[in-house]
Amino acid sequence: MLVKGQIGVIDSQDALIGNKAYDLASLIDDVRIKTSIILKKKVYKHYIIKQKNLDKDKFKNDFEILSVLRNLKIIGIFTRLASRDGKKSYLKLIPYTWALINMRINENKIFKDLKNLLVQNFKGKIK
Repeated sequence: MLVKGQIGVIDSQDALIGNKAYDLASLIDDVRIKTSIILKKKVYKHYIIKQKNLDKDKFKNDFEILSVLRNLKIIGIFTRLASRDGKKSYLKLIPYTWALINMRINENKIFKDLKNLLVQNFKGKIK
């Protein structure tokens, strides 16, 4: 929406106060809209440039952790919606969700143990 001549976003889902990186991860790594890696990096960089007093290394770490966490949760929710509620249309989004998880866990060495766990338990989903 337009607010005083600038674009503003109202995020009413969950309406909670939390880590700043969560909303950015939700926007950039949204499973419903496929975007290029170039666009993802451009949006991320734009956000970082606009922030004052931001620990960029901590923020990047938080961003990657929250993206992976959110997308693992989405896989569970979409699977439940398909099996319990018969909403099978969500299943088509799961492969892209795995692709986003792969991208993020391969960018940060803190995910080494998680990657090994996912490789063992979700054959072919993690590379």
